[in-house]
Amino acid sequence: MKTQQTKSEKVLKLNKHKIKLNRLEELLNNKSQNKSQQSKHKMREEQSLTLRDRMMTQLRASRFRFINETLYSNDSAHSKRYFKEDPKSFKAYHDGYKQQLEQWPINPIDIIISSITKMPATNVIADFGCGEARLAVSVPHKVHSFDFVALNDKVQACDMAHTPLLAHSVDVVVFCLSLMGTNLNDYITEANRVLKNNGILKIAEVESRFENVEDFLKVLQNYGFTNTWKDLSNDLFYFMDFKKKEDISMKRKDLPSIVLKPCLYKKR
Repeated sequence: MKTQQTKSEKVLKLNKHKIKLNRLEELLNNKSQNKSQQSKHKMREEQSLTLRDRMMTQLRASRFRFINETLYSNDSAHSKRYFKEDPKSFKAYHDGYKQQLEQWPINPIDIIISSITKMPATNVIADFGCGEARLAVSVPHKVHSFDFVALNDKVQACDMAHTPLLAHSVDVVVFCLSLMGTNLNDYITEANRVLKNNGILKIAEVESRFENVEDFLKVLQNYGFTNTWKDLSNDLFYFMDFKKKEDISMKRKDLPSIVLKPCLYKKR
């Protein structure tokens, strides 16, 4: 009963925050559309526009932080429902994500693209949490691109814990900054299901999310994956490759939890 009440309170808080942000954005847009055209107020209008731009930037940043926290604080089924009810929030999240990318010295997907282009062109790739499917448009391979909402026709909308892929049907599974939510176990279990034997699991994640990266590597052994390569030299991101050595479909109830710290962005 207490858990249900807590979930209800979370949903209520989420809806109130969403309504507040939408109203503020609507107000700012209306002000922009109704601004005076008289030349004697030109300077005042320019100052007002500058203020509006700053407020809109702050609003988008606030919305991005809120959605980001929602993704990390809930399981994937909840996040899929949230974006299905409010698809604009997914676009708002990715707009904020792209702004965040501009502040990073490297884009992790570039590293993954470089790696995959060196693989045989016959390899089939599954990109879990693909965003705008940049991987799919950057390599010659067949790529199945999945995310909660399809931002373009290359993306298939689904809960990445339950993809429509057949078992043992892909050569590579990619998680690029997409291990979000409280059910990471389900994501990695799904990766094991769809990968062929000796298939490759590629993970790129923010360094600060790992309490102890060696513990993470050991936990994934329980999910049938052996670490074959890792690059921990970057100050911001960790890159890891794993090989599927075992099918875990018969022992998924006995698997240990996979826990990473949430990546929450501070207000600037």
